[in-house]
This record gives sequence, structure tokens and C-alpha cells, in this order.
Amino acid sequence: MFLGTHFPKLDDKGRLFLPAKFRDELAEGLVITRGQERSLSVWPEGEFVQMTEQLKQAPITNKGARDYLRMLFAGASNEVPDKQGRVTIPPMLRDYAGLDRDCVVIGAMNRVEIWNTENWNTYSAAQEQAFADLSEEVLPGIF
Repeated sequence: MFLGTHFPKLDDKGRLFLPAKFRDELAEGLVITRGQERSLSVWPEGEFVQMTEQLKQAPITNKGARDYLRMLFAGASNEVPDKQGRVTIPPMLRDYAGLDRDCVVIGAMNRVEIWNTENWNTYSAAQEQAFADLSEEVLPGIF
């Protein structure tokens, strides 16, 4: 499980140091994809394979499903962190997420998300009250 908020920096070659507490779970390989709200999603390879199996059930006759799958897989990149825990983020994905030097990396349960710092701050500030207000409506019976 991935937890917490971290503030690594991209180097000049587009590499990001993964937070130390995430490295073991991502060491064998990962998949970076476009995420929602112009973030990137980083999946352990096994977790991505499981998600892919579920996505195979999406009806190819549904335009929304086709569009989503195209964008998800066309932007996906298999990566393996180097011995120092750095992972290269391809230029297309850096552009999609608006990543420059400063980034925010958050744990999001079964995946990691990488955000442009300004985008994360804006998103987080806007969601604080909604988070407090919606727990009963979004997750009924869990809390």
C-alpha cells in the first residue's frame, strides 16, 4: 500500500527519485500512465496487469470505453527504476502532467501519483472541505 505525500525533484534527464518507502514495491518494474486531473499514475507492474484484465471486460462498442483505453495505453510506459531508485518519466508524460523540476508524489493506495506542485496544491485546497463533507455519501457504511 502506498501512503503519504513526498516532494522529490526531476533531474535534467527527466528522472525522478522514488520515495524510499515506495522503492521495494516498484523495484521489479512499474507502469507510468496518464492519470486524472493531469497527474500521472504509477502502477507496480503486477497491479497494472490485474487492472488490464479488468479493463478487457469494457465493451469495445462503447465509444467512451474505447477513448479511455486508447488514452490510457497510448500514454503508458514500462520502466524499471535504477539502482539509486530513479525512474525516467518520458517527455510525453512530463508534458501531459506539466512536470518541471518540483513535483509532488502521493501514495494513492494501490498506485502512486505524480503531480505538478502547483496543480496538486490547487487540487488539494479545493478538495479539503469536500473530503470532510463527503465521506458518508461516497463511502456509505465503511466509516
